[in-house]
Amino acid sequence: MSETDTARRVTGEDEVVDLCRELIQIDTSNFGDHSGPGERKAAEYVAEKLAEVGLEPRIFESHPGRASTVARIEGEDPSRPALLIHGHTDVVPANADDWTHHPFSGEVADGCVWGRGAVDMKDMDAMTLAVVRDRLRSGRKPPRDIVLAFLADEEAGGTYGAKYLVKNHPDLFEGVTEAISEVGGFSFTVSEQRRLYLIQTAEKGMHWMKLTVAGTAGHGSMIHRDNAITELSEAVARLGRHTFPVRVTKTTRAFLDELGDALGTELDPENMEGTLARLGGIAKLIGATLSNTANPTQLGAGYKVNVIPGEATAHVDGRFLPGFEEEFLADLDKILGPKVRREDVHSDKALETSFDGALVDAMQSALVAEDPAARAVPYMLSGGTDAKSFDDLGIRGFGFAPLKLPPELDFAGMFHGVDERVPVEGLKFGVRVLDRFIDAS
Repeated sequence: MSETDTARRVTGEDEVVDLCRELIQIDTSNFGDHSGPGERKAAEYVAEKLAEVGLEPRIFESHPGRASTVARIEGEDPSRPALLIHGHTDVVPANADDWTHHPFSGEVADGCVWGRGAVDMKDMDAMTLAVVRDRLRSGRKPPRDIVLAFLADEEAGGTYGAKYLVKNHPDLFEGVTEAISEVGGFSFTVSEQRRLYLIQTAEKGMHWMKLTVAGTAGHGSMIHRDNAITELSEAVARLGRHTFPVRVTKTTRAFLDELGDALGTELDPENMEGTLARLGGIAKLIGATLSNTANPTQLGAGYKVNVIPGEATAHVDGRFLPGFEEEFLADLDKILGPKVRREDVHSDKALETSFDGALVDAMQSALVAEDPAARAVPYMLSGGTDAKSFDDLGIRGFGFAPLKLPPELDFAGMFHGVDERVPVEGLKFGVRVLDRFIDAS
């Protein structure tokens, strides 16, 4: 037997860290204005990695530089409904001066891969590539067809990524009934004997809004009762300080019941402060799913210090719970008052599915096989994902990007935060779990 024959085969665990680092090193910052430098380059990188193991990936460019990559893997039984595994390659911008390690270096330090996209979501992109490449190199077909989609523009609502493909190329997803993607499958340590792995089965809807107040322009030295900036500022302050009422959906109720059982105590969502105090690092994620939210994010007015402008504007990131969109919009109008004109910049629906079925069973079995202390539980994501677009095709989506995390890591704070990073061992754990999940699904 030759030396080549006896050499150890490169596995998904072997290459997942390098794949993650190389993806992070491609600056795919999405500023929402087509100025981002790297989505096309990322699409070509992914296509090359898939082509190396025998797939025939296709690149779809919805706008110059805004590109996504899609490929299909034939399963053992092509008559079965197919599974979609999707991830986005774009990231939110990062200011390098704020970071311990450069956000586009992909540096490995302190047992983690650092960089923008390390958890949102080039970690899952890398784990998916690693698992697929390993399986195809070793000739292991999945039980059913798998469609892979690495998408542009998720961070700005998916218009030039998932939405474009769903509208213009729905045939790519022919036969797909279920999907997995980001922000789920990560661990929350209750004790050494119990780790909850949060599976995303619901996500809030969105209304990204522009608020406008018209006033009377004038000289800055005069007494002025119709100042657009004053009126808008007061409305924005009311909105930013408003506490929306608690509304417990079936997903959040199920999560609180599961967590309460694991903690040995009943959790009361009406006692938000007490409930969130029990959640540690995931309090940010869960707290925002107990009510609708509206956060002012931008202000604009005026062009000279001694000129009172005739108009002032603000932008607000509004998120509503499944089933509570009408209540949310009515509350907004009451808070803002009649002088504020509200218009959507981008809006999308909320999603909620049940936590049952063969796919959920496959998640649980794959997690337990790698972590005997694992228990899969449903939860709602306060943000949104490309699952909204694929829901238009009747595809049932779950957040399942498995990571076993150190209890002390502020995972929720990694998303869009400074010093975003993912544990090396977490990536390798995710590869093993995804591989088992594909076999069981």
